[in-house]
Amino acid sequence: MLQQTIENIWEHRDLLQNEDSQAAIREVIRQLDLGELRVAEPTENGWKVNEWVKKAVVMYFPIQKMETIEVGPFEFHDKMPLKRNYAEKGVRVVPHAVAREGAYIASGVILMPSYVNIGAYVDSGTMVDTWATVGSCAQIGKEVHLSGGVGIGGVLEPLQAAPVIIEDNVFVGSRCIVVEGVHVEREAVLGANVVLTASTKIIDVTGDEPVEIKGRVPARSVVIPGSYTKQFPAGEYQVPCALIIGQRKESTDKKTSLNDALRENNVSV
Repeated sequence: MLQQTIENIWEHRDLLQNEDSQAAIREVIRQLDLGELRVAEPTENGWKVNEWVKKAVVMYFPIQKMETIEVGPFEFHDKMPLKRNYAEKGVRVVPHAVAREGAYIASGVILMPSYVNIGAYVDSGTMVDTWATVGSCAQIGKEVHLSGGVGIGGVLEPLQAAPVIIEDNVFVGSRCIVVEGVHVEREAVLGANVVLTASTKIIDVTGDEPVEIKGRVPARSVVIPGSYTKQFPAGEYQVPCALIIGQRKESTDKKTSLNDALRENNVSV
């Protein structure tokens, strides 16, 4: 079984020199590239992280050799091949978009000048806008819009860390940062410049009392940047947080612009 083989190589790194071991690792990368395997996948009981797949990705690096790649006047020096045959895959790729082999890019995806790293999964109908980055092993759902300059964090080490998950029909505003395994549930809207880490306070301010969440944005939430006062030895200072200011209306088209979603919640844009 492929999983058992990868786990065995992980525990006995001397096996990396073995041709059969290298073939097993490359088979995992091939299946990731085709979307047959995923680092994380939805189940009836929530998302399941496949740690052994991440291990194969980590071990892929040392078995690859550095090489020089020349494209016209450009020169690169790396050990990871890039994805190919976009026309066959039904993916639109605008120069200078780059995706590494081992990242799954579904049919109907649009890659503006951007970067998608190995192990990532980008589902159909999603746009990765200009200078957005999708980190290693990040999971991006269907019909997602990653706006200009968005940074979706990757995670290979530490291996126990969960990947960033962006579910279907999420809108991520310009220059947002989502890292450290944060999970953004379906149809949420993140306003420009929202920063979400594992320790970021996500505060729902729609009720009579604030409700704090960490590591997860509930489905259909509309989120903007905020701050709260924190006491330090040197005094009180403002610390960044994220504020849930409302819910995306059922009547709103899933492809609504960020401006429309924020206007519905009386936020100036």
